[in-house]
Amino acid sequence: MTTFTRRSVLAALATSPLLFQPAWAQTKTLKISHQFPGGTINEGDFRDRMTRMFAAEVEKRSKGGLKFEIYPGSSLMKTNAQFSAMRKGALDLSLVPLSYAGGEVPEVNIGLMPGLVTSYEQAYGWKNAEVGKELSRILYDKGIVLVSWIWQAGGVASRTKPVIDPDDAKGMKIRGGSREMDLILKAAGAAVVSLPSNEIYAAMQTGAMEAALTSSTSLISFRLEEVSKALTTGRNGAYWFMFEPLMMSRAIFDKLPKDQQQLILTVGAELEAFALKSAKADDIQVAAVYQKVGAKVVDLNPAVVKKWQAIARTTAWKDYGEKNDNCAKLLKLAEQTL
Repeated sequence: MTTFTRRSVLAALATSPLLFQPAWAQTKTLKISHQFPGGTINEGDFRDRMTRMFAAEVEKRSKGGLKFEIYPGSSLMKTNAQFSAMRKGALDLSLVPLSYAGGEVPEVNIGLMPGLVTSYEQAYGWKNAEVGKELSRILYDKGIVLVSWIWQAGGVASRTKPVIDPDDAKGMKIRGGSREMDLILKAAGAAVVSLPSNEIYAAMQTGAMEAALTSSTSLISFRLEEVSKALTTGRNGAYWFMFEPLMMSRAIFDKLPKDQQQLILTVGAELEAFALKSAKADDIQVAAVYQKVGAKVVDLNPAVVKKWQAIARTTAWKDYGEKNDNCAKLLKLAEQTL
């Protein structure tokens, strides 16, 4: 029978490299999930590329202290489960449209509020404006840390005719992308269909849906030109601007050393310039992609954007502002940026 003395236990511990590794020297592997098609750090959907750039840069600067596994195409978990999983600490990071979590946290629907954001300059200005600070605070209280601000303009892919004016949507089955978008589409006389962007292709292919609003990048990445005869772009202005940030679970973030926390936020902020440049490039590229297959491509003008905005004020904005005090405050702060 072996007898363990205090001295023998201490001697064994002293020779264990794992137990006596300092915290900063231990490698932690974090998982990043998103719904978009996977690629490489140099090619593919820019949102996937951005997660890979983020992972590579943080790993490099942390000298391997932080490593990442990236799961594109909702391969780790279903799209709509990601936000909740981060709140619970069951998922480390995700790049996901914020408004997808509107049923769980009503405040986040401000991330796809029709007509509230009409330019990239205004959108990215939110970060340091009071509306951005308040949104960050609310998310932090709900268990989410904003790592990178990513905004995208969007357009409408249609199986039939271009959707430009509100009158064009009448009688059509359309995907808006958020509760608030659905409200203005209903007011315009459309029948709304609710599903994440990675399910649009199948729905349009079968005819279950006639048109869909989504980001320029998704209009390209999900190959919607294959099931579309018309495209309304967001390149000259849009009433559809989606906030789809890179986010991290606060439960996981809070367990990291301060230097690693700061590194994650620093790299996340640095990549916002890449996101803005890529989103603008896709707004232009999407038109070429659809023209190449013979689709009719049209743009919006300021007068049309204002028509949709007018509907939004009396439907979506009003509905959102009446949800709770946080929503009312966020809406008021956002309107100050118009």
